[in-house]
Amino acid sequence: MKLSHILYKVNNLNKSVQDFKDQGFHVEYGSKHHPHNALIYFSKGPYIELIEKVPISFFQKFILKFIGKGYLLNRFDSWKNSEPGFFEICIENYRDHFHDEIEVLKKQNQTFFITNSKRLDPFDRLLKWKLLFPKEIKIPFLMTYFNIDPKPKKFTHPNGIKKIEHVVYGTDKKLIPIIQEICNDTVLSVEEGKGVKRVKFKR
Repeated sequence: MKLSHILYKVNNLNKSVQDFKDQGFHVEYGSKHHPHNALIYFSKGPYIELIEKVPISFFQKFILKFIGKGYLLNRFDSWKNSEPGFFEICIENYRDHFHDEIEVLKKQNQTFFITNSKRLDPFDRLLKWKLLFPKEIKIPFLMTYFNIDPKPKKFTHPNGIKKIEHVVYGTDKKLIPIIQEICNDTVLSVEEGKGVKRVKFKR
C-alpha cells in the first residue's frame, strides 16, 4: 500500500480554501453539492484533504451504534477535536479489496470495519472507493483507490510545488510494525509520537 493522503483540519472550509489558493495551491472542493472537504491534488503521490466537519450524520452515528460499530465514533471524535493543521493520514491500495491488509490486521488481532463510499466531484465524475477503519484509532484508515483517477497530469502548482516528498507520522511504538507491514511507501516514515509530525514538499 501507498500513502494516500494527509488530512488537514480547518475551522472554516471556504476561508481555508482561499488561504491555500493565496499560498499558490490549486484547490478544488470534494463534492459538487454541499462539500464538506476540499482537495489539493498532485500528479504523483499523496494529496491533501482539507476537512472542517466529520462527514457523518446523526442517523449514521445511530446506525453504527445499532450494528455494534460504535467504536468508529472514537476516530471521528478525534478528528472533530483535532487542532487546525495536519493531523491524520490515509493509506491506499490499487485493488478493489483489502485481502492482504485484512490478513495483517487479523494476525495482530486488530478489529476493523469496511464500507463503501462515493461522491460526485465538481467535474461530474462519480468517484467510488472502499474504506477500512481499524478499531485502533492510532492505526491509519485505509482506502482502495478511486475508480476514476482525479489527479491532474504533469501538473505543478502555481507556487512551484510538484508533490509531497516526505511525511512523518507518529503513533504508539507497538503499532509501528503493523503500519510498516501494511504500507511500504518510502514517502512515509513512522515513528513514536502522535499524528502527523512533518510534511515536506518538493518544488
